[in-house]
Amino acid sequence: MRVSGIIGRHEMLLARAFAFLLALGVAGGAAAQATDFPSRPIKMIVPYPPGGQGDILGRIVGKKMSEFLGQQILIDNRGGAGGIVGVDAGAKSPPDGYTLVMGGSSTLTLAPALNPALPYDPLRDLKPVSNVAIVTAALAVNPNLPARTVRELIELARSKKGALTYGAGHGSVSNVAMEVFKSMAGVDILHVPYKGFAPALTDLLAGQIDMTVGDYSAMASYAKTGKLRILATTSAKRSAASAQYPTIAEAGVEGYAVDFWFGFVVPAGTPADIVARLNSATVKTLNAPDVRQVFDERGYMATGGTPEQFGATIKAEIEKCARIVKGANIKLQ
Repeated sequence: MRVSGIIGRHEMLLARAFAFLLALGVAGGAAAQATDFPSRPIKMIVPYPPGGQGDILGRIVGKKMSEFLGQQILIDNRGGAGGIVGVDAGAKSPPDGYTLVMGGSSTLTLAPALNPALPYDPLRDLKPVSNVAIVTAALAVNPNLPARTVRELIELARSKKGALTYGAGHGSVSNVAMEVFKSMAGVDILHVPYKGFAPALTDLLAGQIDMTVGDYSAMASYAKTGKLRILATTSAKRSAASAQYPTIAEAGVEGYAVDFWFGFVVPAGTPADIVARLNSATVKTLNAPDVRQVFDERGYMATGGTPEQFGATIKAEIEKCARIVKGANIKLQ
């Protein structure tokens, strides 16, 4: 009995030692993995079709980030459902830092207020990395539409109730920006859904729809050649790049303001040191002189900040959007 007890205790000690060494090895392996990150290309999911503001921004920032990370960043456009399809794919990706998602005000803060069946929870299923930029957006119409100002557009829409059309991705910021405009201006304009801003812009230029709201920089050159007419911008204040145009609030809809912003998130469970590495590369990119120059030309305002700051922004914006959607009685069909 005594010998058996000694052997039992010896086996138990060996088992504990083995468990300790195993845990130490796992922790050491994880630390080594984080230290070596990134050791291969990173995929950036842009949940919009090519050519939209999120896509353009992702390509500008991704190219520079590659220099700081020492690995290529590959753009993966996954448009659909106003960006929900792509963000959901990102949320369900392995939490190893090799999937970066270009989230935005539509997919991270508007979607929860508009879609009770949203397949992901921005606060639970995703981890903030850094805010990236606020994009100047504008309300533009086809040049054949007899409206040269916001007030004229409102008068025209009231005289042709439900006859005018606007194009926007379903559940996108453009969609909500127009719905808020309709509510505040007291007009009825039919929504024609698209997979994103780029295809809506194409149809606006072709005269298939009457108006849209989206990236100012993508529409500015067309406005100069008369292929479309920009009436106003959506933000509370004019940006330097679009200073010649009034805001919608200045043009006749007092109190109107809708911001378009974008930022990086990763799947929940991504190690903190990997998040910190991605955040550092993002902030360095946003402070790079060549990136700043491109941003200024396009009317983008670099934001940056820590993961904690971006997380606080997402939480506050979710609450704000819920109030806006409820107050304006916005229901996206």
